Amino acid sequence: MAKKFTASSQQLKPDAKYNSKLVSRFVNCLMWDGKKSTAQQVFYDAMDIIGKNVKDAEALEVFEKAINNVKPLLEVRSKRIGGASYQVPMQVSSKRQQSLAFRWILASARGKKGKPMCQRLASELIDAFNEHGTAMTTRENIHRMAEANKAFAHFAW
Repeated sequence: MAKKFTASSQQLKPDAKYNSKLVSRFVNCLMWDGKKSTAQQVFYDAMDIIGKNVKDAEALEVFEKAINNVKPLLEVRSKRIGGASYQVPMQVSSKRQQSLAFRWILASARGKKGKPMCQRLASELIDAFNEHGTAMTTRENIHRMAEANKAFAHFAW
């Protein structure tokens, strides 16, 4: 009998340079059209730029702290109750926190134009490390919306 192959049974391998599963996940999110080697090159070039520009910390530490700074604690979800839709604040699971942080950092890096992707990604990661930048603004907006709608928290399911 053939073994069932599911995504949960497939183990993510750590990347070759930093031996980190977090880096592997980020590179997979960065990848477009299955071009993993291109995504890895962009990421490693960005890490080299971070290593040159940030003197007080290593590039991997900057990356990990940037991801942790961007992770949201709360988010709002729509819930329909009695013909009205409410924005209900809810806690975010750790897996979703990580995926949202990746998505926001990559979206803000891709939104900048005029420079190579490695430079845009490096600048966004440095900004997130310093708690500035577009990804941090997105996180703050999400938290602000959750705070504004905390009166509806009792509707959380």
